[in-house]
Amino acid sequence: MTLSIIIVNYNVKYFLHQCLKSIQSAKKNIELEVIVVDNNSVDNSIDMLKNNFPYVKLIPNKINIGFSKANNQAIKIAQGEYVLLLNPDTVIQENTLLECISFLKNNNNVGALGVRMIDGNGIFLPESKRSLPSPSSAFYKIFGLSYLFPKSKKFGEYHLNYLHEDQTSEVDVLSGAFLMTRKKVLDQVGLLDENFFMYGEDIDLSYRIQKAGYQNMYFPKTTIIHYKGESTKKTSINYIVIFYKAMILFVKKHYSNKNAKTLILLIKLAILFRASISIIKRIFVKIIQPVFDSFVMFCGMFFIKNLWEKIYFLNDDYFPNSYLNYIVPIYIIFWLIGIQVNQGYKRPYELKNVPKGVLAGTIAMLLIYALIPEELRFSRALIILGATWSILSIVTTRYLLSYSKVNIFKILKNENKRIAVISDNSEYERIGKIINKNQSKMGFIGQIHVQEHANKSLGHISQFNEIIKIYKINEIIFSSKDMHANTIIKMISNISSNIQVKIAPSESTFIIGSNSNVYKDELYNFNHIKTKKDVIKTFFKKYIDFFS
Repeated sequence: MTLSIIIVNYNVKYFLHQCLKSIQSAKKNIELEVIVVDNNSVDNSIDMLKNNFPYVKLIPNKINIGFSKANNQAIKIAQGEYVLLLNPDTVIQENTLLECISFLKNNNNVGALGVRMIDGNGIFLPESKRSLPSPSSAFYKIFGLSYLFPKSKKFGEYHLNYLHEDQTSEVDVLSGAFLMTRKKVLDQVGLLDENFFMYGEDIDLSYRIQKAGYQNMYFPKTTIIHYKGESTKKTSINYIVIFYKAMILFVKKHYSNKNAKTLILLIKLAILFRASISIIKRIFVKIIQPVFDSFVMFCGMFFIKNLWEKIYFLNDDYFPNSYLNYIVPIYIIFWLIGIQVNQGYKRPYELKNVPKGVLAGTIAMLLIYALIPEELRFSRALIILGATWSILSIVTTRYLLSYSKVNIFKILKNENKRIAVISDNSEYERIGKIINKNQSKMGFIGQIHVQEHANKSLGHISQFNEIIKIYKINEIIFSSKDMHANTIIKMISNISSNIQVKIAPSESTFIIGSNSNVYKDELYNFNHIKTKKDVIKTFFKKYIDFFS
């Protein structure tokens, strides 16, 4: 047997389905086996495999044993001359397997290779090629110098940013999302180190392959989509701690005591630094808008109070100092609570929730106002004027801030989806049913045909750019049944960043998009419509995820 493809799955059923479909298109005349190790998924992944991919060799685990142990389970029974470790949230091109096997056959000194990876929006993933962690590269990465000077040989050492993404190069570390090696190399250097539960095992394996005298090659002659971290929140505190602890484990294992102490100190500083930044960032993102709104409200109330004193009471000192110091802040608290309760701070912002929130807070205040003693009352008019100012000023400032293109200030645009489906007629009908089942805000849906001279379509795929402009398309859906992955990946790389991209796998009941948190509704699923129970679960999950 030529190739064994090993996939470790954990609750990413739809991505796994799409990945296996891409393997079917790429296997051609290659004698291969596919082994899927499921780490106790609860999303019916196993049923999906049995019903749709009965040829897959399935290893179902009763618990989540981690990435390394799961891969080793499959490697031990693998029959292929070559072994490919592949993430389930990937899509490979039709030429990927042949190109990689051919390269390894023609280069006996190469122990393992990785390929060019892009995310679901066509952006190149820098972890496609990396160097080994060192005190200098760790320092540059931790303190952002690699980000500020990405093309510098010195500062860009960790992700080898100075090497062009289209240049075949020898590198230190390959990503475990796609790592092809020879079975005999694994027999020689050993399996994945099971002390690494998740993260770091690819660095460790790459290093051991190097130490055995082989080369690790970055091979960009083929490109894959890696949706990247669908089951992991990359910016979460939990991720930061697990990732850097894996780095400490690697350093202790492979570095001398002197170098290890320096690196471990840096890594511990990194955990503290990155975790602190993550917490501060989350708190900042949570409070920046309420603090800004409070400032705007207070300024408005200050001028309204002064103006009302002059015009209505003809007395510049009518209200005591306690009014601004204590009463106005109480008004503001009521308005802020009203906005919060009415989801006025849910991102991206819906401007209509601001007036709803302020009105709710105003009504609550007026009800309490009627019950309190006369000597504690000031002026209903100021409450009404303040509420009016708050609505107008907050809606206006949010609208203006949305043009800054800073994600935290984005407002939800109520524009309807204008979708173009690139497919033949039968797939267009099937995909259309899935979209209409899931998408209520539908402004337009049209077909870009894969065949020339097709009737009742927007045009042919060769007219793609013109069609996008003329029909103002804001979402593209590719039919993987009618288009080669090579073509889809090439087109995704060139599509504008403000257009959402999704892929409809053949014979599926769903459509998959990038896991980018900028967009909503990344998965269209024919079998699932949101219920009240789903909404409640999502609500609580959001607060649990804050520290997860």
